Amino acid sequence: MLSSFDWLRRSRTGAELLATLQYLTAEPDLFPTGEEIGPPHSALNGPCQRCWVYPRLSSPRHKYCRVCQAILARAHKLNHVSRQCIVVWGFVNRLPQQLWTGAGFYEQHALGTYVHDERHFLLLMRRYELKTWLRELVIYHGADLKGLVQIFPTTAARQGASMGEILCRAVHLEARFSMDRLRVRFFSAPYQLLTPRTRDREGLLTFEVSEFLSLMEMAAVFRTLLRPEEQASLHELVNLEDLSEEQFYWGRFVGRLSQAAKDMLSSWNIRHWPKNRIKLLYELVDYVAFYQTH
Repeated sequence: MLSSFDWLRRSRTGAELLATLQYLTAEPDLFPTGEEIGPPHSALNGPCQRCWVYPRLSSPRHKYCRVCQAILARAHKLNHVSRQCIVVWGFVNRLPQQLWTGAGFYEQHALGTYVHDERHFLLLMRRYELKTWLRELVIYHGADLKGLVQIFPTTAARQGASMGEILCRAVHLEARFSMDRLRVRFFSAPYQLLTPRTRDREGLLTFEVSEFLSLMEMAAVFRTLLRPEEQASLHELVNLEDLSEEQFYWGRFVGRLSQAAKDMLSSWNIRHWPKNRIKLLYELVDYVAFYQTH
């Protein structure tokens, strides 16, 4: 019989993962515990074409079992929400207390949670809630919480590897660090979990939690003070290869900015940042909300 984690691993997309989590939380009786398995695969019959374990629904037109049919139906309604989601797979020395009780952030903002055992948990949330969750984690647990949290976006229907494969890859990568502090591994795209060394060599992958929170704070300020077209112009400008050309356009660009934006770029000395750090800043902009400036 399939366990709860087996059902999660059968998710092909982020929407299916979210639908499965919701059913595991709200309707756990949907999942069979002692049902007969489906018939062997043949030209005329076979088991469910999604889980490949349980029998299909009785109608000959159905390809899926009762559980898979329900998950796929709900996933269809969650496609838009899932595209805004990120997945957190945690491997820690002890689970956050509020995760056990479902209070605080987990009650108000989490879209789906799953506790695998005393050290592992899965969490789905909207991207812009990530900073709030990490800050709450540090406030409530401080240096007592140690381990690794891996953060990555959900997959879509035609993105190559399935959500279940990406989740299994995160499990495979979790034990690469000692539990001496809390670390964050940030993947800006699901496929990066398949080849993490490239991102690691660029210094874009692993951070201490306080360092990662500081980077997210900078991204929030950056997004608040620069309009989208100004962000795009800056990105093009700092990636120019010709330094004299950059010098020429820099003055014109800065002249169009607000005083607060000028002060930010000057204090950060962003023109002399390594290219990889600029790349990370622009990736994190999609994971933070605007600050209220008035």
